[in-house]
Amino acid sequence: MQWPWRRRKVVVVVVLRKLLTCAICVIALMGLLSVRVHVFPSSKVSDLTDPYKLPTVTQHELNYQKLSAEKKWTQELTPPHLSKEQAPPHLSKAPLSSHKLNGANGSLDFEKLWKQPSNRDFVPCVQPGSNYTAPDESRGYLLVHTNGGLNQMRAGICDMVAVARIINATLVVPELDKRSFWQDTSNFSDVFDEDHFINALANDVNVIKKLPKDLSSATKVVMHFRSWSGLEYYRDEIASLWEEFQVIRAAKSDSRLANNHLPPDIQKLRCRACYEALRFSPKIEAMGKLLVDRMRAYGPFIALHLRYEKDMLAFSGCTHGLSDVEAEELRTIRENTAYWKIKDINATEQRSRGYCPLTPTEVGIFLTGLGYPSNTPIYIAAGEIYGGDTHMADLRSRYPILMSKEKLASVEELEPFTNHASQMAALDYIVSVESDVFIPSYSGNMARAVEGHRRFLGHRKTISPDRKALVRLFDKIEKGLLMEGRKVSNRISEIHKKLQGSPRRRRGPVSGTKGMDRFRSEEAFYVNPLPDCLCKRVSGNVNASTASMR
Repeated sequence: MQWPWRRRKVVVVVVLRKLLTCAICVIALMGLLSVRVHVFPSSKVSDLTDPYKLPTVTQHELNYQKLSAEKKWTQELTPPHLSKEQAPPHLSKAPLSSHKLNGANGSLDFEKLWKQPSNRDFVPCVQPGSNYTAPDESRGYLLVHTNGGLNQMRAGICDMVAVARIINATLVVPELDKRSFWQDTSNFSDVFDEDHFINALANDVNVIKKLPKDLSSATKVVMHFRSWSGLEYYRDEIASLWEEFQVIRAAKSDSRLANNHLPPDIQKLRCRACYEALRFSPKIEAMGKLLVDRMRAYGPFIALHLRYEKDMLAFSGCTHGLSDVEAEELRTIRENTAYWKIKDINATEQRSRGYCPLTPTEVGIFLTGLGYPSNTPIYIAAGEIYGGDTHMADLRSRYPILMSKEKLASVEELEPFTNHASQMAALDYIVSVESDVFIPSYSGNMARAVEGHRRFLGHRKTISPDRKALVRLFDKIEKGLLMEGRKVSNRISEIHKKLQGSPRRRRGPVSGTKGMDRFRSEEAFYVNPLPDCLCKRVSGNVNASTASMR
C-alpha cells in the first residue's frame, strides 16, 4: 500500500532537483555573460576622455584601425597572460573599495589619499592676443636636429616652433635624435601625428615635411643656438643670417629659449605647440588609452616614474644599495659615453644633496609613509629597472599590484613599439598624465614634462618627493636609529603637504646665482606654465582655452 506513495515522492524529488539544477545553470550562465560583457567590450576603440580624445576619424586613421585589426589588437581589460593575483579587482575575491584603508598613518580615508588639489579656478588660456597675425612671409628655412630622450626632444621641438615664429622661418618637421644613448631609429611621424602638427600650427608658423629639393644642395649655416636666449638674440643675431643663407640648421634644440621675459604671445605659442599641436601618433595614442583602461580596471592608481634604469644611474653616479660589481659597471658606462662631460662623481655626496633618484626600496618606505595601503595599484612608468627583481623585491613585497606596459599588454600588442625607446616612453607618458596620482622618483625630463602637463590639465595630483629631506630619514631607518611607523609617516606627510601639485607661479632663479647658473636654477617653462598659459577663470572670459591633451 505504501509503494505508490513512495514512487510519487521520488518523482517529485527528482523533478525538484532538475528544476533547481536548471535554475543554478541559468544564474551561472547570466553571471558568466555579465563578466564577459564587462571584460571584453567592443573591439572598436571607445571614445577617449577629454585629455586623450582621439582626432576625428580620417582615412589615415581608418588605415591604422585596419593595421590594428591585422595585428589582432584587443580591447580586453585583462590580458590572458596575467596571473590570478594580477587580475583586476572585479575578477578577484578582494576588490578595492571606497571604504577606509589602513595605512602606516592609521586609518586614512579613501578620498584623502586620492583627493586632487584645488585648481583655484586656474584654466588654460593659450589663445593669442587681438594683435596676433598669421605668419609673415618666410625669410628662409629652419632645420632642427633634436637631442636627448623623448621629453627633452618634445620641449626642444616646441621651443623651435617659437623660434621659427620669431625669425620668420618656415620650419621643416624636426629630425628626432637617433644617436643618443637609446639608439632609437624612430622618425617624427613614428612618434607624433605629423599632419596634425602641421595643421594645428598653420596660423602660427609655416611647417613643411621636407626641405624643397631645389634647396637640398644649398649652403646651410649650422648654428648652436645659445642656451636660454631671449627675443633680442634671435631677432638680432640669428635673423640677420637670412641675408647670407636660405637655410639655418639648429644643431641642438634643448634649452635654447629663455623660460621667462618673452612676449605673452610667444609663451602662449609654446603652450599651444606642446599641449595642442604635438600629440602622439594614432597608434601610440590608441595603445596608451588601452593601457589606461586596463589600469583603471584596478581602481584609482598611482603612476610611479621609477627612474632606476642603467643610463640614469650611470649618468648621475648614484650607487647607493648597489653591489661593487654593479657600481663598477655603471662607472665604466659613464667613462665610455663621450657626451657625458662629468666623469668623477662622489656617490655619497650626490645622494646627500638629493641629486639621486630614490631606490625602489626607498620608494616603498615613502609610499607607506604617505599612507597608501598595500593593495594600491601602481603603474611603473620606466624602462628596464637596473638589477631587475633583485632591486624590486622590497617594493613588490609592500605593493604586490605593480604593473607596467609589459604586464598590461601582450608581447604581440607591444611589438610595434618594442626596440623604439621614444615610442615606449610615449606610452608611459600617456599613462602618467592620466593617472590619479603621479609620483616621480627623480626630477628628470619626463618627470618635469608630466608635472607641467598635469598642471595645465587642471593641477592633477603630483607628489614630488623631497629627496634631500627623505635621505636623512632613510639613513636613520637603515642605521636602526628610527623605526618605520607613525612618527616617520607623520614626518613624511608633513614634508610633502605642499608638494602635491597645487597652483603656484613658476619659480625664478635662485638668489645670488649669476650667468648661465642663474638660468639653470630657474624652474623650466614646461614644468609649470603658470602664469603664461593658465589664468584665473573669469565669467564670460572668451580667451580661456578649452584645449585638451592630444
